[in-house]
Amino acid sequence: MRGRPKKPRKIQKEPYIKHFSPRGHIGRPGYTDLAVDQYEALRLSDFLGISQKEAAASMEVSQQTYSRVLKSARKAISEGLVLGRMIRIRGPEKPRKDAKKGQKPLKNPA
Repeated sequence: MRGRPKKPRKIQKEPYIKHFSPRGHIGRPGYTDLAVDQYEALRLSDFLGISQKEAAASMEVSQQTYSRVLKSARKAISEGLVLGRMIRIRGPEKPRKDAKKGQKPLKNPA
């Protein structure tokens, strides 16, 4: 592993569905993995329409890190769609949900 260790990222909402599969594909289509932090970046920027600056603050990462995560998420999704692969959302065993002890994450912000 190069560089500094990865700092846990704040995930407010984990996905309910962790596998997406193409229909009409004969045989096993293969996988494209999407990390939970990539899912969260897509949810914040593309689904909720939050600016990258606000989304980076929400995930408690720098704006540059957030931009890299979002770019890699979009690449993974487009790869899965273009190549007809299953998209599998994966993450750490226990993702960090909130920075403050005892504080609950947001309720279903979508």
